[in-house]
Amino acid sequence: MLRQILDDVRTAKAKDPAADGTAEVLLTYSGLHAVWFYRIAHALWERNYRLAARIISHIARFLTGVEIHPAAEIGERLFIDHGMGVVIGETAEIGDDVLMYHGVTLGGNSMRREKRHPTVEDGAKIGVRASLIGDITIGENATVGAGATVLSDVPAETTVAGVPAEPIDGAATVETRVPCRDDD
Repeated sequence: MLRQILDDVRTAKAKDPAADGTAEVLLTYSGLHAVWFYRIAHALWERNYRLAARIISHIARFLTGVEIHPAAEIGERLFIDHGMGVVIGETAEIGDDVLMYHGVTLGGNSMRREKRHPTVEDGAKIGVRASLIGDITIGENATVGAGATVLSDVPAETTVAGVPAEPIDGAATVETRVPCRDDD
């Protein structure tokens, strides 16, 4: 767990140029706090302590403004920048090294107990207030523009924007990594 926390802090410092130091990231980054609460809730969910998991998830939503269902599957180094208003549904799957901004929804479009939330593959970037709806896949290193509504699969290395989201030809990719500061 400590290794994951340190990894998460390094990721935040690499992906957020406003991060001024380790202490600041540890103490004030609500997106990281939400992911840490999720990990506890998810472990309880996996051990069939469902009510306890949902209570922790609920407390996390109250404290961070981020709602992550404890049954969701989340990989390593998810960074939720600014956090507030993010919703990640029960059957969502998120790969490693995903960057997500505030107001993002990974929502379902079915009332049945089935895979009904998006899959976001490794390295994807999801812009502010984007809505990804249904059992769709956002491919590896794809980018979803701010405010987009995504209703169908997005191929790897593709940038989409709009309502409904469509590929943008020749879109420039935005570099979201900055060097980590070694002075912390």
